[in-house]
Amino acid sequence: MNVVILAAGMGKRMQSDLPKVLHPLAGKPLLSHVINTARALNPSRVCVVHGHGGDLVPSRLAAEDLHFVLQSPQLGTGHAVMQAADGLDDDMPTLVLYGDVPLTTAQTLQTLIDQAGKEKLAVLTVDLDDPTGYGRIVREDKRIVRIVEQKDAGDTERAIREVNTGILVAPTRALKAWLSKLSNNNAQQEYYLTDIIAMAVKDGITVESAQPAQVWETLGVNSKVQLAELERIYQRNVADALLEYGVTLADPNRIDVRGALHCGRDVSIDVGCVFEGEVVLGDGVSISANCVIRDAHIGRGAIIKAFSHIDGAAIGSEAQIGPYARLRPGTVLGDDVHIGNFVEIKNSQFDAHSKANHLAYVGDATIGARVNIGAGTITCNYDGANKHRTVIEDDAFIGSDTQLVAPVTVGKGATIGAGTTLTKDAPRDSLTVSRAKQTSIAGWQRPVKIKK
Repeated sequence: MNVVILAAGMGKRMQSDLPKVLHPLAGKPLLSHVINTARALNPSRVCVVHGHGGDLVPSRLAAEDLHFVLQSPQLGTGHAVMQAADGLDDDMPTLVLYGDVPLTTAQTLQTLIDQAGKEKLAVLTVDLDDPTGYGRIVREDKRIVRIVEQKDAGDTERAIREVNTGILVAPTRALKAWLSKLSNNNAQQEYYLTDIIAMAVKDGITVESAQPAQVWETLGVNSKVQLAELERIYQRNVADALLEYGVTLADPNRIDVRGALHCGRDVSIDVGCVFEGEVVLGDGVSISANCVIRDAHIGRGAIIKAFSHIDGAAIGSEAQIGPYARLRPGTVLGDDVHIGNFVEIKNSQFDAHSKANHLAYVGDATIGARVNIGAGTITCNYDGANKHRTVIEDDAFIGSDTQLVAPVTVGKGATIGAGTTLTKDAPRDSLTVSRAKQTSIAGWQRPVKIKK
């Protein structure tokens, strides 16, 4: 089938220069959610009608399976579909979606498509307690005969609770004929796509309907308030799915998943955690409060303590991270590695049982097994132009306040005394110390602050 996604609106109520469909929901643009749902239906062609923002929408979301067409000026939903009409295959039906309605499920759309078949027109409708602002579904003898927009509806029509969501499926050849007959003789002076319903009835085409499992599937975004409401709906749905899978959530209302979160058995997640990209948590992993984890694999039984930031890292089984640790891309930690408070690791590998428990920076380094890195240790990996690597072999002990000026190697079993600045390789099984001679100056006084 063909899929047309209408994404040309500016969204004045968003109070933003960013096109409405590019505002993020769960970490990705509203329009991306709709595109991904469309792809799940395996369509032959997906056409995105864009407008406000110029080329910003196609440039942000360009893909081989997407075709973008410009609607300028924006003269209504019917006019928007007209822009895509030339690229639609007449021999298959066309599904019309909206770039600011992100939560419709593929299952609901498949039900609508099945209702339409190849020759019928089908509309997704929903019953609302307060239908204000929506086009009303007008039926005669239980058959849909037309849709009346709010501003054109009379008192009887405004009392109708069944409303149009805008999502529909139509036989393409007939759709093109109906589009050519649309008029803008209405309160908005726009070409309404909904007017094709009455045309279909007049042509003897059956108009079917389907309804979603949940009302929130049809909710659109017109303001930051509505965007925030849909964000919470999305996140609560994710939380409920995790709970059903057996994950323990301290508070299902205080978790944000902005990507894909895969959990093993007996995983527990405290409040305020954010997961981005692709995150895998092994069996028995514990995530404490207020952690941010992106594109990471965390092994069985690992403990991530509060306020830790993990980005592009792989963490072994039974590891302990944090609190207040930062693991940057390229970090690979073996089993039972301990990374403590205010330790930053970047593009470095730690073998099993190694520890950096306090106030350290380890960048571009290869750390062996059972290594202890003392507080205040820094790998000086950048010379102002190039990055260099530090190698610390198995069973080495790095004393506190040590600077390792890369490229440098610390041999197996070596000990580096506290306060050392290491500029040459340290031999294995030896103590290496680099310190200036201690001197005391009698009568020395600290500088006094000069009053202004």
